[in-house]
Amino acid sequence: MQDIDSVAFQAELWSVAEELAEAARAAILPHFRQVGLSADNKERDGFDPVTIADKAAEEAMRAVLHTRRPQDAILGEEFGNTAGTSGLTWVLDPIDGTRGFISGTPTWGVLISLNDESGPRLGIIDQPYIGERFCGGFGRAEMIGPHGNADLGARTTTDLDQAILFSTFPEVGHLEERAAFEAVAVEVKLTRFGCDCYAYALLAAGQIDLVIEAGLNSYDIAAPIAVIEAAGGIVTDWQGGKVHEGGRALAAATPELHAKALKILNHSLSKQRS
Repeated sequence: MQDIDSVAFQAELWSVAEELAEAARAAILPHFRQVGLSADNKERDGFDPVTIADKAAEEAMRAVLHTRRPQDAILGEEFGNTAGTSGLTWVLDPIDGTRGFISGTPTWGVLISLNDESGPRLGIIDQPYIGERFCGGFGRAEMIGPHGNADLGARTTTDLDQAILFSTFPEVGHLEERAAFEAVAVEVKLTRFGCDCYAYALLAAGQIDLVIEAGLNSYDIAAPIAVIEAAGGIVTDWQGGKVHEGGRALAAATPELHAKALKILNHSLSKQRS
């Protein structure tokens, strides 16, 4: 097994990650905003769409890994687990925000993470239509976009009444999770919904302060963790522990803001259960 702390190996891994992002872009963009794009529903009791673009993008990324890193494991949203021997796992969400994708909004993204046994080591949040790519890990925290390259950096907000809060769905999760979220939302300056993974990118770019979500899978959150942590933010579950395997996530620009939101979330949950 190669030394993941080697600068040369890290450069190789970044090269692979960016090739994955380019492959996904090429597979997805021909389908975006196309009249007649169909979506299958993966849920019996709800609506969880998947399109030809989701599948084509993951297949394209898997083809890159088959050539460049066949020894690594893969966890992808559409095609599941592929075993590896290197101790490294590529976690892929070909389109995070398929509901937005089929609605024509440019808030979906491609999520790519490389995990070892400790969690995410590098991550990419890529928005192909806008042409923005947010990269974090191995000492890199960078946004590449139409206006050139810029360093990522989370805001310095410490007070909830000055914070901007995002979540994908107004219902957040189960009823108790929604109530806990709303207990935080009443304390902040502004709450917005519907950006999927792009909200995490905005936090890393210093545009917002908090993202609170529930019911996540590993492929939803692994890449955002790497990007936000590289930008100086913090991402945990609602108990303050690791969340790269999914569940309830709290992302914050500063430790102080994280602690205040975490206290409210847990107080609400505890109160509802008593």
